[in-house]
Amino acid sequence: FYIKSMAGIKVFGHAASTSTRRVLLALHEKNLAFELVHVELKDGEHKQEAFLARNPFGQVPAFEDGDLKLFESRAITQYIAHRYQDQGTDLLPADSKNIAHYAIMAIGLEVESHHFDPVASKLAWEQVFKQIYGLTTDQAVVAEEEAKLAKVLDVYEARLKEFKYLAGETFTLTDLHHIPVIQYLLGTPTKKLFTERPRVNEWVAEITKRPASQKILQ
Repeated sequence: FYIKSMAGIKVFGHAASTSTRRVLLALHEKNLAFELVHVELKDGEHKQEAFLARNPFGQVPAFEDGDLKLFESRAITQYIAHRYQDQGTDLLPADSKNIAHYAIMAIGLEVESHHFDPVASKLAWEQVFKQIYGLTTDQAVVAEEEAKLAKVLDVYEARLKEFKYLAGETFTLTDLHHIPVIQYLLGTPTKKLFTERPRVNEWVAEITKRPASQKILQ
């Protein structure tokens, strides 16, 4: 039955989008076959009726696994981690039936979503995507957002002194969700915020060198 469902996985998104990459990462970690259906963001394809039928909020990615249709990248990765838990990398805590361990991962997912990503994504927008669109980076915004990111990374540094990964001793969705935007920021001056914190620096090196992390850059 795996073959049937594997043939049915489709990701509707853009290969450069961090949210789309989050889902692609989970699929690569699971060694699942899938089809990436390109949605052209600059033409506003994600705001047109055909795509809105998949995600009424008009944001990539949308996802199909056979008859199941999902949107919101973090919900999709959680589905993949549970549905295909026995394949590829286990992206759940080592003892996922232990509610306390699961809750620690869940905290990490919330922290990434509410504290890390909004700031990191603004920094990527200012320093990477604005250049792609021929716009000028606002250095005042960069300075303001870097100050916020530094505070989040101080929390991570303390956490990573206790554990190898953010949710414990194994790589989980909590770590995976950070990878796409970190990959972009490593090509900007913001990289210094990661490298000047020893444990964060080791963690970043560890999660970005994973084969799945390399695949989404190709």
